[in-house]
Amino acid sequence: MAFSKKGVFTQDMIDEIKSAGIRRDQARQLVIDLETRGSRAFPLFLECLQETGQHSLAELLHNGAPPIQLQPATPTQVVRPVLQPIPVSSPMDVDKHIKDEVPLHPVPRPTTTPSPSPEREHIRPRPQGRPRRDSIQCYKMDASPCGHCLIINNVEFESRSDLSNRKGSNIDCDKLERRFKALNFIVEVKTNLKQRQIKHELSALCKMDHSQYDCCVVIMLSHGTEVSHSRFPGAVYGVDGLHVPVQNITNYLNGKNCPSLQGKPKLFFIQACGGGEKDTGFEVSPDEVQPSIGGADADDQTDAIPMSSSSDSLSMSDEPDARATLPTPSDILVSYSTFPGYVSWRDTQAGSWYVEILDRILEENAATDDLGTMLMMVNHEVSQNSAKGIYKQMPGSFNFLRKLLYFQSQA
Repeated sequence: MAFSKKGVFTQDMIDEIKSAGIRRDQARQLVIDLETRGSRAFPLFLECLQETGQHSLAELLHNGAPPIQLQPATPTQVVRPVLQPIPVSSPMDVDKHIKDEVPLHPVPRPTTTPSPSPEREHIRPRPQGRPRRDSIQCYKMDASPCGHCLIINNVEFESRSDLSNRKGSNIDCDKLERRFKALNFIVEVKTNLKQRQIKHELSALCKMDHSQYDCCVVIMLSHGTEVSHSRFPGAVYGVDGLHVPVQNITNYLNGKNCPSLQGKPKLFFIQACGGGEKDTGFEVSPDEVQPSIGGADADDQTDAIPMSSSSDSLSMSDEPDARATLPTPSDILVSYSTFPGYVSWRDTQAGSWYVEILDRILEENAATDDLGTMLMMVNHEVSQNSAKGIYKQMPGSFNFLRKLLYFQSQA
């Protein structure tokens, strides 16, 4: 494709445009993506149209559509109330005047019931003992089943990939399958997928009708690496040694590509390394010291692969412009097993630190705590571990949820 040769789009972006549906949807996706590719993208787009013989379309886009003449509206006179300045005798009285100020012309409240917002709002009853957070709404999470949960578990890697097999990952997979079934999700497990198969499964999940569900979960268990990014860092490997960037994984389920999940939480849990750097930690005061799960003799492995080259082909001069026009994801949370750039530790007998603690925290606290609070608990407990008595690990998340999320719980 000419766009790829001129550096306007990467191959991954072209594949995503082609999978958008019918040609009209593909064209719409092309225009939307074109706006995010910097100041050089549109002139190169016109140049590609000229080279492929579409001169009329190129000329129309270059010159623009004829302007539409609009009749000016009749101005209406607005009567504004005259406000008297508040006398201030001293700096100490300023806050008092502001707090006691009363509107001179109070506006009466409407007596009719307002029409419901198109967005799904839900106020969940607060169980006894839960802290009051009345100013923050909760996501609706009472559908049965609650939603789909896709687990991709890559254990055995092809020899040509130069990636080792991930012993202990099946333990992680079994724990998370049981846990999310207990949280009333429809769980589907896919094992040992190549890059294109990962994309196919995510595309199939995107095309499902999620209107009767309240949430969607994707769990990736694999080797990982650090890649250049504009939103979510990191990438996950297929068993063929080819990776899928995390930001591409989230794109499948965002509100633009999966309309039936608009306004609903999309959760991504990534058990994979964010890079090859090992963290030896730093000294703390004695009251911070706690026993570690990992020890000097523990059979710990990492899911680390060296940093991959950038997936962006635009020049650095266009980078600030491209980033400035990217939309902010909403209702998405990506939980990483480790800080971007660092390795993630996995015990070949007990599974990964992150999944082991995440599973236990969900079991013990899902009935009373929201997801953000529970992930903070996971962060704290994983940070107390050490591999071979030396190395540390720090999970974290990119949280673009707008409300509190409480899972369904049998308790």
